[in-house]
Amino acid sequence: MKKRWKEQGRKNKFSAKSVEEFQEWKESVRQILKELIGLDRMESCSLNPQCLERVEIEDGIIREKILIQVEPEVYMPVFVLIPPKKGEEKLSCFLAPCGHMGAGKYSVAGVRDIPAVADKIELFHYDYGLKMAKLGYVALCPDARGFGERREKALQGAEEDEFINSTCFHLAHMAEPLGMTLAGMNTWDLMRLLDYVEERGEWDINTIGCVGFSGGGMQALWLSALDDRVKKIIISGYFYGIEDSLLKLNGNCSCNYVPHLWEHVDMGDLGALLAPRPLMIQSGREDHLNGEKGLKNVEEQLLVVKDAYNLFGMEDRIFHDVWDGGHCFHQEHIEGFLMR
Repeated sequence: MKKRWKEQGRKNKFSAKSVEEFQEWKESVRQILKELIGLDRMESCSLNPQCLERVEIEDGIIREKILIQVEPEVYMPVFVLIPPKKGEEKLSCFLAPCGHMGAGKYSVAGVRDIPAVADKIELFHYDYGLKMAKLGYVALCPDARGFGERREKALQGAEEDEFINSTCFHLAHMAEPLGMTLAGMNTWDLMRLLDYVEERGEWDINTIGCVGFSGGGMQALWLSALDDRVKKIIISGYFYGIEDSLLKLNGNCSCNYVPHLWEHVDMGDLGALLAPRPLMIQSGREDHLNGEKGLKNVEEQLLVVKDAYNLFGMEDRIFHDVWDGGHCFHQEHIEGFLMR
């Protein structure tokens, strides 16, 4: 497999030498990626949004539970955290997709009244949606397919282990033989969430960001790579070379794996599609997902991304936040990045 990767992988890598070449490459690679993840197989429909709950939590933040229809008869619950408005300008907002082992939207929105969720928030600093709301941003925290209230039958029980876990394995086994992927379904759902923000009309659609940790970072990367409506991106605990972190470390969740993807791109090429938008990559020096080369495996991919940003003269829009720790979200430099 490693031999195949070296000989046959990354045939559509980023190599543009001008902004014009970049735009041509971007359009071409986006079309390939959309086909690979089955985005063209998703079915559009009206959103039919419903507000199921509206409560005030800490710091005057309103938490709404919204249900939107992402495909016909396929629904996505979302916690929307709305901070108090200051001044007359519309609030900016961040999509905050969830990662693994945190019960989906519950940990991201900082819902600590469930002991198992509270434990994961402490372990992974998982409440980044709530953190964004405390910084004054509307945070939209959805359940990805297979997470939280969207678990498949195999893990629909009420036991804590089932509640915090996900059914990516089961979904991938059903989807891929039908030409679909989890990456495609989750990217589609987040695109529909962007549609909801536009349709709702209360917040500034010109400053929408996306922040995600681990599997949420993967979703943030895919969404931002394929949809320019995302203007600022924070990817935490998910950015590294594919060979070390997904081929050699091949026990990762099924949602990471897209048929034929590695023949076309590496992680840095996906990251290059984000240029020239403001981008923060968060890496822990001791994060086991970096693979055997450690932080070098991240830095090699970032060099590809920086080459893309350099075409626009905007390498200063990339901020690599590195800390001496393991696999968790890092809060310390978020506010500074957002003010850049």
